[in-house]
Amino acid sequence: MTNPIQDFNQRIIDEFRAHHGRVGGPFEGGRLILLTTTGARTGTPHTTPVGYLPDGGDRILVIASAGGSPRHPDWYRNLVAHPQVTVESGVFTYEAKAVVLAGEERDRAFARAVESDRGWATYQEKTDRLLPVVALHEIARPGPPNINASSLGEAIRLVHDAFRRELTLIRKELASGAGTLGAQLRVNCLTFCQGLHNHHTGEDVAMFPFLAGRHPEAAPAIDRLRTEHEHIAALVEQLREALSGTDLDTVRTEVDRLTAELEAHLAYEEEQLIPLLEHV
Repeated sequence: MTNPIQDFNQRIIDEFRAHHGRVGGPFEGGRLILLTTTGARTGTPHTTPVGYLPDGGDRILVIASAGGSPRHPDWYRNLVAHPQVTVESGVFTYEAKAVVLAGEERDRAFARAVESDRGWATYQEKTDRLLPVVALHEIARPGPPNINASSLGEAIRLVHDAFRRELTLIRKELASGAGTLGAQLRVNCLTFCQGLHNHHTGEDVAMFPFLAGRHPEAAPAIDRLRTEHEHIAALVEQLREALSGTDLDTVRTEVDRLTAELEAHLAYEEEQLIPLLEHV
């Protein structure tokens, strides 16, 4: 006899992996990961689609809501027993350490979540259990990140598309804001800024020299891309400064400026460098 919940989850998992993190249905347009835990009793791996919240740095947050069920979800009981988990973002796959937040840290994180989406409060109101908030800390590993791509060219395109999707989400959240800059929205923007900085730094330090050594004819394009990195870094700093205040309109303006410049930059980089990377 089939399990409807397991069947539904498996359809989401298959779609997520086939489309590098993009899914339809109830998760469409949201922030979603695949979380693989080790069974608390069986010791076997279990993969579950889970919504997440950016939290800056090297961690994200997940909430064990189970839709307001009186019981914790299985994935939560698993990671309490076995805190090392695997996270799939659609682009990256990495190992992480799960840490259950407690006390004021948990309450602040949950309040941020509720501020950005009232649905979390609805789930809490449906149950007597305190909904756990779990931080998933990425475990650093040597070498380049594990990107779910078959070539370097595809890897760059997938990373770029992830930035595009996140900017789309942030702009949607800014457009639906109630005139104030919420704490979670601020964290979302700052996390995006840090991720973009890390990506451009990696390109400047590793990818651009790699390509320049093999394709001297690409020097003008690489020089232009380096200059654009500097310009985009300046826009990121202006956005960071806006985020230190409370003026939502100023943040919207800076995000729109960054979006326009970044879209043009990503398109040019894909046009110039992906053909070179596909032959590596």
